[in-house]
Amino acid sequence: MTVHRDEKGMAYIYAQDLEDLYFAQGFVAAQDRLFQMALTSLFASGRISELAGEKARDLDIRMRTLGFYRNAKIHAALLNDDTRMFLQRYADGVNAFIQTRPQDIHLEFKLAGIKPTPWQIADSLAILYYMGWNSAANVRSEVITQMLVEKLGAAKAAEIFPLNINPDDASRSDAATPDPSIQTGRLGIEFNQRLLSYFDDIPLKIGSNIWATGPDLSSGGKPILANDPHLAATILPGPWYPCGLITPDARAVGVTIAGTAGMVVGRTNHMAIGITNAYGDTQDLYIETVDPANPQNYLEGDQSAPFYVIEETLKIKDNAAPGGFREEKIKIRLTRRGPVISGIMPGLKTDKVISLRWSSFEAMGPTLGFERVLRCRTITELRQALQDVNQIALNVVFADYRGNIGWQTTGKLPIRTQGESLVPYAVKDGKDNWTGWIPWQAMPHAVNPDRGWIGNCNHLTVRRDYPHHYTTYAAASYRYRRLIELLDTPGKKSVDDHWQFQSDAVNPMAAKIAPVMARALLAREDTRKMGRILSAWDFIDHPDQAAPTVFQAVYRHFAMLVYTDELGEALARTMLESWYFWQERLQQMVLNGNSPWFDNVTTRDTKETRDDLFHQAAINAAEDLASKFGDNPAKWLWGKVHVFEFVSPIRRSGPGKEWLGGGSYPSPGSGETLWRGVYDFYAPFKITISASLRMVADLADPDKIVAVLPGGVTGRQFDPHFTDQVKSFMAGEKVHWWFSDNAIKEHTQHTLSLNPQ
Repeated sequence: MTVHRDEKGMAYIYAQDLEDLYFAQGFVAAQDRLFQMALTSLFASGRISELAGEKARDLDIRMRTLGFYRNAKIHAALLNDDTRMFLQRYADGVNAFIQTRPQDIHLEFKLAGIKPTPWQIADSLAILYYMGWNSAANVRSEVITQMLVEKLGAAKAAEIFPLNINPDDASRSDAATPDPSIQTGRLGIEFNQRLLSYFDDIPLKIGSNIWATGPDLSSGGKPILANDPHLAATILPGPWYPCGLITPDARAVGVTIAGTAGMVVGRTNHMAIGITNAYGDTQDLYIETVDPANPQNYLEGDQSAPFYVIEETLKIKDNAAPGGFREEKIKIRLTRRGPVISGIMPGLKTDKVISLRWSSFEAMGPTLGFERVLRCRTITELRQALQDVNQIALNVVFADYRGNIGWQTTGKLPIRTQGESLVPYAVKDGKDNWTGWIPWQAMPHAVNPDRGWIGNCNHLTVRRDYPHHYTTYAAASYRYRRLIELLDTPGKKSVDDHWQFQSDAVNPMAAKIAPVMARALLAREDTRKMGRILSAWDFIDHPDQAAPTVFQAVYRHFAMLVYTDELGEALARTMLESWYFWQERLQQMVLNGNSPWFDNVTTRDTKETRDDLFHQAAINAAEDLASKFGDNPAKWLWGKVHVFEFVSPIRRSGPGKEWLGGGSYPSPGSGETLWRGVYDFYAPFKITISASLRMVADLADPDKIVAVLPGGVTGRQFDPHFTDQVKSFMAGEKVHWWFSDNAIKEHTQHTLSLNPQ
C-alpha cells in the first residue's frame, strides 16, 4: 500500500484490494483525525463526562438512554462478512497507527488528559447512528405542536402548524389541513418544556444543497454534480475527512465522516454522488402509562407489561475521587417501542412517561449500503446499494459517465395507521401503530427528469398525491426556488457556473417580504431611514450592505411580536428557535396581509395590523443595533454581525480561542440563501450552520474535482493543514482534489508505504 500526500496534505491511497484499502484509510484517518474521532465516539457513546466531568453527566445519561452505542454493538453482531470486513479493516488501520506510532499521537490527547483506546466496529456504527439522529429532527416538532395544541386548542394551533411546500408540485395547496385525529389531551406544559430540554445539548442541525445537470445542460457534454452539505462547520477540523481510494478495480475521491470507512460524497470511476438531508419522518414519541398497581410495569391497553431495564455505569472525571474518576450506576427503562426518555426529569409527578421510537434501531440489517459504493458500476447498482441505507434518511443525487442523473431517498419510514406523527402518540391499547415500511419502490426518487437537471435543498419533495406520510418537517423552499431560477436559465452550465451558484447570496425570502416591510417603515418618520435602505436593496445578502442586517433584525422582532402575545414568551421562544417550523407559514401570513395573529391580544382597545407590527419591530431592532453600532442604520453592515468564527474543539470560548481557532470572517448569505449562513434565532447573527464542504464534480474532467473545506485535511492543532483552506473557503475560491494517476503523481509532496502483517 502506498499513500501519496498532495500540497493540501490530502491522502491518496493505492492498494491491491479493498481489504488493504480500508486498512490504509483507517491508518491515515487516525494520522489526521484521531482526536476528533475519539471525541465523536465519546459523545455518541455517552462518555463525555470521562473528559469533562460532572458538567457532562446529564448529557451522557441522555446519550446512554438514546442508545447509539448500545444499538451499535447489537448491529455489529448482525453484519455479513463483506460489511464486517469493511468496518473491521478500517478499525485495524486505526489501531495499527495507535500501536505503531505512539510518538505521533495528537497533542490534543495530552491537553485533554486522555489516551486513545482501540477502535472497534461499534465506534464507527455509533457515529453512523449519531449522524442518522441528526437527520431526523421531527421529535422536537412533535413536542412543539403538542404544546401549541394544549395552549390554543387544535383548530387555532393548526393556523400556525408548519407549512411545507414543494415548488415542483403545482397542485399543492398552501392551506393548513389539521389532522382530525390529533391528540388534544394535555401532557402538561412543564412536561413538554422538560422534554424539549432533553435535546438541548444534542445537536439537531443539518441541511444541504445538491444538484446535478445532465449532459445537455453541461458545458463538457457529461453530467456535473455539485454538493455542499450544511452542518456545524465552525468547529475545526469539520466533520468530513477527504481522501482518495484506489485499487486496480476501483477509484474514488471524496469524503466520509471521520471515523467511518469508504466514501459518502465524491466521485468514482463510474459516477459522482452527493447527499442532502431528506427529513423523512423516522421517529415517534409515545405517551405511555405507568401501571398504578405496579410502577415497575407500564400498560399495553388493559395488560400490564414490565419495563425492560438496562443498567449502565458512568465514569465521571473527579479529581477528588480515587484514581481521578467516580462511578455512577444508572438504570434505563425501555418499553416495546423504545427507551423512556422522560426518565431523567426529576420532580415530575405524573403517571405518564414518554418513550422514543426510531426506525433506525428496528431496521438493522447485515449491510449498510454505502460500503458497496466503490463497487457500483451503474446507477441501477447504486440504487440497489442505497436500499440498504436504513440508518439515515438522505436524498442521494447521482450522475454517471453514461449521461444519467438521478435522485433516491434512503432510510426506513414507517407506515402509520393513525395520525401523521404531528404530536406524541397516546398509547391506548396494545396495537402497533406502525404496520410496516414504505416500500422501496415508493420511496421518493427520479431518474433523468425532462428538465435536464435534478436538485434538492432539504425542501419537501413529495407531491400532494403521495400515498404515504413522509414528513411534516422540511426546510423552507427559498433555496430550492433560487436553484430553479439559476438552473432553468437557458444555456449550458460550466464548473465555474456551478461553483458560483454555491456562493450565490440572493435571498428569495427577502425579495418577497422586504418590499412589504419597506413600505411599512417608509410610512413612519422614525423608521424611514431603515425603509429607504430596504427600498434600495437588491436582495443580496452581501457583507458590505446594511440592508441584510435591517431585514433580518426587523423580521426577527416581527416574528416575536406576532407570536409572543398569544403563546407567551417561553412557548414563542421554543417555536421560533425551530426555523423550519414557522418560516413558510409566517411568509404566507405577511403576503396575505391580514391575519388575526397580527393583532396584539393584550391591547384590547386597539387592533394592530401587519404594518403596525413591522413598525414596532423596526423600533425594537434599531434599539438593539444602535447600542452596538451607533444610530446610523447605513453603518449596520451585515459583515459586522454575520460572522463565521472558526474554533478549536479544545477551546471554543475564552482566552486562547482565537489563537487555537481559525479566525473570524464576515460572511455573505443567510439561512435563506444558497451560500448558507444560519444563526440561532435568539443569538443573532453569528453563524452556527453553514457549508461543511463545497464540491463540484465534472465527469468530463478526467483529472480533478473542485472542492474546498472550511478548515483543512488534518485535525492536528498547529499543523499547517489544520486551517489552510479557510481563506479559500470564505473567499469562494476553488481548491482541487486530484483524480487521475497523472494528476496525483504530479502533485504528490510526500509518500508513505504501509505493510500490515
